[in-house]
Amino acid sequence: MPGLAYSPPTSGTPIVWKAQRLQVPDRPIIPFIEGDGIGPDVWAAARRVLDAAVDRVYGGQRQIQWMEILCGEKAVNAKVSALPEETLEAIRTFRVAIKGPLTTPVGGGFRSLNVSLRQRLDLYACVRPVRYYAGTPAPVKHPEKLNVVIFRENTEDVYAGLEWPSGSEEARRLAEFVTRELKAPVNPEAGLGLKPITRVNTQRLVRAAIRYAIDHGCPSVTLVHKGNIMKFTEGAFRDWGYEVAAAEFGDQTVTEKDLWDKYDGKMPAQRVLIKDRIADAMFQQVLLRPDEYSVIATPNLNGDYLSDACAAQVGGLGLAPGANIGDGVALFEATHGTAPKYAGQDKVNPGSLILSGGMLLEHLGWGEAGAAVQQALEKTILSRVVTYDLARQLENAQEVRCSVFAEKIVENLASLA
Repeated sequence: MPGLAYSPPTSGTPIVWKAQRLQVPDRPIIPFIEGDGIGPDVWAAARRVLDAAVDRVYGGQRQIQWMEILCGEKAVNAKVSALPEETLEAIRTFRVAIKGPLTTPVGGGFRSLNVSLRQRLDLYACVRPVRYYAGTPAPVKHPEKLNVVIFRENTEDVYAGLEWPSGSEEARRLAEFVTRELKAPVNPEAGLGLKPITRVNTQRLVRAAIRYAIDHGCPSVTLVHKGNIMKFTEGAFRDWGYEVAAAEFGDQTVTEKDLWDKYDGKMPAQRVLIKDRIADAMFQQVLLRPDEYSVIATPNLNGDYLSDACAAQVGGLGLAPGANIGDGVALFEATHGTAPKYAGQDKVNPGSLILSGGMLLEHLGWGEAGAAVQQALEKTILSRVVTYDLARQLENAQEVRCSVFAEKIVENLASLA
């Protein structure tokens, strides 16, 4: 392999994608990207917890064989590109990977590595479960009422990267074309961007959300959009979402309109309710009526805003897991940034990456270990032995380092029933 030569652990076996399912061996090889800034701190903590959870539940019969791959600052320091082709190929080959936070410059510099990974690997569903862990300080009266799984489309919308700066030749030419040919006046000095939203990408995202709701017994899927203003992009997202629900899940779903027109408001048994909400109204809904929502499907930008806003209601991004999932490939991640001022201080909350690792275990079919991670983390928070971000909001809390927080979770794993 030119440039970087990754050497898989000889004691491990690759995961295989067969018949639209992952075939997971007892010792799967899982690539990891340590991440930038606080990445090494939170990854070391997460790895320790994940290994302990697998050992606690399966008693040595199963074990993850970790393999480091490079991306971000570590790749640049190795004098390769920030996103090496070998790293992409490793994730494709081994099917499931996990990463810490990666640096994304604002304005100039290289393009977001997070976005590039999602698009290059066609990881079209950004999946963000948001729920409350008992004992976590939160800014709302009843954070426990919020329990949603957000499916955010990952590959298009304004995140497609189709934009040109004000004053550039490309922006002027595009403005001239739109003004002249489409009769829609655009200031020639404007910075311009395109917002592609397609039927095929919308429907595979909504399909994944509905399948998740059916498989996990969730009561509803809500399509969140701004279709009252952007009728042919976000409005189309809504229409295409309803379309795939009717065409492929007609006997397992019911729309909100039919619920009242045909069923007098009484939900039929074994059905998932399909409904939609305007994006700005949805921000009110998750604050005022959070328990009415379960699975949410949304275009890229709305999902970015909404997932962070929901995370804030239950304690913040420090405890917000996330995954980027495509057909046969998945990349789990910390949802927060690199926090460079805390790099190397063993200080920050590793909860996001730990819980993302718990999602990874569930994705492997090791749901018992994933559940154990959540239970032990919650038990640790309830004991008030926490990192600084939580300690400063809790009375009588014991503030500990990132690594010590992980140690306490491991201790609580050992004491689970």
